[in-house]
Amino acid sequence: MVGVAATPGSSSGGLGVVAVGAALEAVVGGPSMLEEVSIRRGEGLGPESDPDEPPPKKRMRLPEGESGKLEERLYSVLCCTVCLDLPKASVYQCTNGHLMCAGCFIHLLADSRLKEEQATCPNCRCEISKSLCCRNLAVEKAVSELPTDCPFCLKQFPRSSLERHQREECQDRVTQCKYKRIGCPWKGPFHELPAHEEECCHPTKTGTELMGILGEMDQSHRRELTLYNSIFSLLCYEKIGFTEVQFRPYRTDDFITRLYYETPRFTVLNQTWVLKARVNDSERNPNLSCKRTLSFQLILKSKVNSAIECSFLLLKGPYDDVRIKPVIHHHAFSNDTNETDYVPLPITDSVECNKLLAAKNINLRLFIFQIQK
Repeated sequence: MVGVAATPGSSSGGLGVVAVGAALEAVVGGPSMLEEVSIRRGEGLGPESDPDEPPPKKRMRLPEGESGKLEERLYSVLCCTVCLDLPKASVYQCTNGHLMCAGCFIHLLADSRLKEEQATCPNCRCEISKSLCCRNLAVEKAVSELPTDCPFCLKQFPRSSLERHQREECQDRVTQCKYKRIGCPWKGPFHELPAHEEECCHPTKTGTELMGILGEMDQSHRRELTLYNSIFSLLCYEKIGFTEVQFRPYRTDDFITRLYYETPRFTVLNQTWVLKARVNDSERNPNLSCKRTLSFQLILKSKVNSAIECSFLLLKGPYDDVRIKPVIHHHAFSNDTNETDYVPLPITDSVECNKLLAAKNINLRLFIFQIQK
């Protein structure tokens, strides 16, 4: 035991902080605990210190560069096992915990459907499907808090707030002139927008110059207006029928089988119909193509005494999230011409096509309008 004498001037016979610190340093060979306490409290127990103020939490300062290394390690742990990139939305995991972003997961399921194989995890080869895999919410939240660079100003922000920053706050985000509606093609950083708009020459153009620009804009609006007017006109027909259709996958009998879809027979407007669909217009190996499309045809199975002229369109079903643009098709059905040509299913891109291929069945809604002669 080390004895320590009380220092002169200590109140109530207590031990001086310096003496106690020196004694403890002599025992343990390092700075005393009281010195650490005094440092954490501020500059000691002087008159400026508030004895009732709780000590601040002790923060460990990482050596320079450690935080960057930690982020890199997290990137490698949380990245998708297929594309090796951090997921931007939903994160799925196989039964062994390997992570896949939503796009790659859907793509794997679509590829397996095209190749008539069981989809497997790229890492452990265990079976994957929408029923076997589940979302990993913890990883999704962790990824949303990781820092990433803004592509415009190159500053770092959490991934969860990057979209709002790019849309509303970033001074270097690409924006367009407010006179783009009258033909101004300028695009540039947001902080240069006020200066450009003050000098923009388009507000001073004559009416004759603006008429050409407005004519091009009117053409695109006219096409949309024509589509909506056509739909409203069809809704005024006397005979209108619609039904939910379910495309089921099948394989051809060829040596190299091909995937196609067909619905069970259904009745609309007192007639029996069938829908068929194919991928990439029956391309030999659609699984090797990044661009994927679906096309369909409507087939009349009933026998008719006279031709039936119809308009029809396919829309998404009530419980699907696939994006389909409405397109109206026309055909005169008879006993000799009971099949339409294959027409494209108006989905927006290959991502939406993969969503349909990855599903067990494709559920859509068919409208048929019989034209009265």
